[in-house]
Amino acid sequence: MRVCHIVPSLEERHGGPSKSVRALANHLAQTGDEVELLATEETGDSFSAAPDDRAAIRVFPRIVPRWLLRSPALRQHLLSTPFECVHHHSLWLLSLRYAADAARQRDKPLIISPRGMMSGWAYEHRRWRKRLAELFVHPGAFAQAAGWHATSPEEADDIRALGLKQPVCVSPNGVNVPDATELALARATWQQLWPASQSRPVALFYSRFHRKKRLRELIELWLSVPRGDWLLLIAGTAEDYSAAELATEISTLGAREKIAVFDGTGRPPPYAVASLFVLPSHSENFGLVIAEALAAGVPALVTDTTPWSGLASAGCGWCVPWDQYGATLATALATTPDQLQAMGRRGTEWVARDYSWGKAARLLHEFYVHLTHERR
Repeated sequence: MRVCHIVPSLEERHGGPSKSVRALANHLAQTGDEVELLATEETGDSFSAAPDDRAAIRVFPRIVPRWLLRSPALRQHLLSTPFECVHHHSLWLLSLRYAADAARQRDKPLIISPRGMMSGWAYEHRRWRKRLAELFVHPGAFAQAAGWHATSPEEADDIRALGLKQPVCVSPNGVNVPDATELALARATWQQLWPASQSRPVALFYSRFHRKKRLRELIELWLSVPRGDWLLLIAGTAEDYSAAELATEISTLGAREKIAVFDGTGRPPPYAVASLFVLPSHSENFGLVIAEALAAGVPALVTDTTPWSGLASAGCGWCVPWDQYGATLATALATTPDQLQAMGRRGTEWVARDYSWGKAARLLHEFYVHLTHERR
């Protein structure tokens, strides 16, 4: 089957979808589908495919207004290239209009992955702008969709709650379990960058610096709970805040010996130096970093607005309401190192068993086949 995937960007700073959609496209190509992955980039950026990319990846320039993902070259490619399915990841952007136009022109199914943008806090945040996008940026795209792709049952519920009746494929992201060499190299990198992590236990926040993640609230909470000898490492990519801005705020609070902030761009994920992963997000459709932390053997403490309620039953972490987060954080920090390591091992076993890219690709391939046959 000839399938086209469209993601706004493959740049690391745009978070999980830039990584997960690429992995999904590559694994679909491994199953035998003919897959193109289309994205956009800022003028002057240069994208290069990796040796293990199996999908054909094409990147097109964004032009003004870039924040709307305007790209005439992407639009022209979609309209001039035949596909049997068009799968667009994310909402509120002109690229969704291009995808809808291309699917409609050839009477082929359009599949949309909201990638968390229909979930709770994210959907309501700046709602007026999103309503304008529905009306004027990609009018009719939601109604045109032949099906939806959700990465969790909770996200499928969010789609249904908005009155959308089309079929929904629940196919979680996959995650690769890192080997000992990868972990050792990452540990050495971060211990050299931050020597304090060699001798003290580390709780890790690793994600975009976005207000949705409750990052500033986490800093305030960290300074209010019993911590013992623990350190908080904040690493990720700038969005609403930069690493320098956060570092200045932490210094103003007199907390430089308790919290460190680093821009994670171009550096390996820092899971290997952590004993606990923390993500008190307002909303996540999947939370790839949570799965990655578990894969690296790090138990997680997250809010129940992420789709990880199974952490407790799997014995590898905590998933609690925000109003219980502080008390649970204190409990997690009082857990013995041996207990945390055992939780981390159970987390690795869980994601290795239930969150594979092969399974994700198989579920979506079957969904594409079903939607295509429905149109005949």
